[in-house]
Amino acid sequence: MKIYTKTGDRGETGLFGGGRVPKDHVRVDAYGEVDELNSTLGLVVLHLEAAGEGEMAAGLRQVQADLFTLGANLATPAPEDGGRENAFIPPLDAARIEALERWIDAADAELEPLASFILPGGAPAGAALHLARTVCRRAERRVVALSHEATVGADEIRYLNRLSDLLFTLARLANRRYGVADTAWVPNPR
Repeated sequence: MKIYTKTGDRGETGLFGGGRVPKDHVRVDAYGEVDELNSTLGLVVLHLEAAGEGEMAAGLRQVQADLFTLGANLATPAPEDGGRENAFIPPLDAARIEALERWIDAADAELEPLASFILPGGAPAGAALHLARTVCRRAERRVVALSHEATVGADEIRYLNRLSDLLFTLARLANRRYGVADTAWVPNPR
């Protein structure tokens, strides 16, 4: 099977469950941002594995699987939006949100309480996690935008919101484990 189909050469793409939309459609933008987040996490995982953080990397591999599910659901218009049921795409399990919350709590227990806003950066894994957090926030904004025009499950938005919290917490944790202190934001004087 060839990787190119030529079906998108005129600026349209096919959705799961049928139908075609322009490639700049809000739905394509939403699942495209989730795909970018997933790719960013692939890079984060490489940094974590290189730093000996196999457990954190394995947890983020599960998050990548969740994001694939989330993206597939976003690429499938709901029946009330003119789509068809797709038995091959499972819904995002709400228990995964609870798993992220437990992970945040466990990671936060290793950290000093925040006393100020912090600047993104630090060790390579920490900096990559901060970058992933910002990509996650952008994906969340695009999914919220889609929810104004089409049916989007509440769990998809909740998952991305919680995931950005996790990525922030893991960035701080990765930096702490490598002896890099948070850099406090000091506002410029007026």
